[in-house]
Amino acid sequence: MNDWRPWTVPNAVSALRLLGIPLFLYLLLVREDYFWSLMVLAIAGATDWVDGYLARKLNQVSRLGVLLDPLVDRLYIAATLIGLALADLIPWWIVILIALRDVVLLALIPSLRKLGVASLPVTYLGKAATFALLWGFPFILLGGLDSTTAQVMAAAGWAFALWGTYMYWWAGVRYFGQTHAMLRSQQLNG
Repeated sequence: MNDWRPWTVPNAVSALRLLGIPLFLYLLLVREDYFWSLMVLAIAGATDWVDGYLARKLNQVSRLGVLLDPLVDRLYIAATLIGLALADLIPWWIVILIALRDVVLLALIPSLRKLGVASLPVTYLGKAATFALLWGFPFILLGGLDSTTAQVMAAAGWAFALWGTYMYWWAGVRYFGQTHAMLRSQQLNG
């Protein structure tokens, strides 16, 4: 796909989601307003699928959109992890574990370039992992509020976050497998 159309409805949704990241960090770390920072994350999580849906429905799939959507997802996850760790709502080891997966996947870029592939296609497992992380961390954030319900939601958030982390790593292992298979196929056919 060589269509870089920047001015599409799905790309506008992704751009709006991107603008929510500094707003989230401001609300969480400067204002220490857990409720409104939670609202920003909830909206971002709920609209994660909207850009892809609109791209297919409106026939506005673009190469920019294919790269932008997962980039915005990763930036939300990174901002949420760092923000929650700085607010002492999660331990730094979970930040390192999730970030390490993305760093490891960066090692695929030279191989993908050699294959002429800009990025691997988003998979159901990868989307499910992102969904779990984008919903788990807001529930953990909710646990920062002072109520019994908030503590129950935080427990659910940890379940989502830990399951999402597992799926995130499993999707990464599958991406490595896909890249290896494509390289092997190229070697056998080349």
